[in-house]
Amino acid sequence: MTRTDAGLRRRLGLRDAVVVGLGSMVGAGVFAAPGPAAGAAGSGLLAGLALAAVVAYCNALSSARLAARHPASGGTYVYGRERLGAFWGYLAGWAFVVGKTASCAAMALTVGAYVWPGQAHAVAVAAVVALTAVNYGGIQKSAWLTRIIVAVVLAVLAAVVVVCLASGRADAGRLGAGPSAGPGGVLQAAGLLFFAFAGYARITTLGEEVRDPARTIPRAVPLALGIALVVYAAVAASVLGVLGADRLGHAAAPLADAVRAAGAPGLVPVVRAGAAVAALGSLLALILGVSRTTLAMARDGHLPGALAAVHPRFRVPHRAEAAVGAVVAVLAATVDVRGAIGFSSFGVLVYYAVANASAWTLSAAPRARLVPAVGLLGCAALAFALPPVSVAVGAGVLALGVAVYGVRRWWAGRRGA
Repeated sequence: MTRTDAGLRRRLGLRDAVVVGLGSMVGAGVFAAPGPAAGAAGSGLLAGLALAAVVAYCNALSSARLAARHPASGGTYVYGRERLGAFWGYLAGWAFVVGKTASCAAMALTVGAYVWPGQAHAVAVAAVVALTAVNYGGIQKSAWLTRIIVAVVLAVLAAVVVVCLASGRADAGRLGAGPSAGPGGVLQAAGLLFFAFAGYARITTLGEEVRDPARTIPRAVPLALGIALVVYAAVAASVLGVLGADRLGHAAAPLADAVRAAGAPGLVPVVRAGAAVAALGSLLALILGVSRTTLAMARDGHLPGALAAVHPRFRVPHRAEAAVGAVVAVLAATVDVRGAIGFSSFGVLVYYAVANASAWTLSAAPRARLVPAVGLLGCAALAFALPPVSVAVGAGVLALGVAVYGVRRWWAGRRGA
């Protein structure tokens, strides 16, 4: 059931869907991820990027096929429920909502840290309130703002690449020079880079607001992913060519350090401003995705039913958006979660693992099952290549969700007895 008459309204075309995906993928991560990824992989950074691209491509194709078959809000929560059963859908939804709510707060604090470091919490709360208000006004307003953000960020990244490559200080020999950290380091780098551009799921969580979803989403997802991969490859190669793997691995602000080393210190404030705008874009897309998954889970009774309401004029899940915005604002005002969301990374890979397992059921043909099989194995490999603390905390958060699900089923059984 698509619920387009009684629920959300289909307003997004192909271009808007691609922009929403890019707003998630070309976010603050592109300004920060090359550093820790180079620290993990050494000279194997580009190999880590290639591995992340393969896993992301498989996940994207699986998600796109599922979205065409089940064009409703909620993304993998809906796919898991429909293809594998209620529990697996719930597990994916729990991993996404809990993990990405923390990611929203972390991204809001990132905005604050770039815009006004001395008042990061206050700026973070203001950013959450402003973007929640934009989302409340309708999906088209959100897409319009995302379009502007993406254009600004791509312009800044293009400037970084051009300055680095034209400076005369970029050395192609640095792309593969230096010690490699081996397969384990490349896997960990792939995990770090994967999370930086894994936002194509945002397109599928908006499946109920996309026009002609059976045709639009399968085109939008690979398009957005392809553009993001080109951007990431160009940025990674240019900064690696200027800094080398060792300096890049120790850089707190890799892109700013690269343009400074390339002889353009005047571009550093522009890079910082671009990172702040990119973080805003990621936050906007995250709030969109979390609120739509919240809507889907509320419809099925896993969250309070009031969150399933759709605004009669704007046709958005206004209560879910307001609830997500309120929780994120409280977190952003009171705690610093930027260093404590390792479970979010683990949860995202579980989310995509459920998506691939769901796509496996779409066809019995061996050729059709190759992509979801590679995607599922890739998600498992990257998940367990994460630092042990991230794996432990992520598994603990998922276990808590399973316990909540079990208690609810037990209570429902007692009431029905």
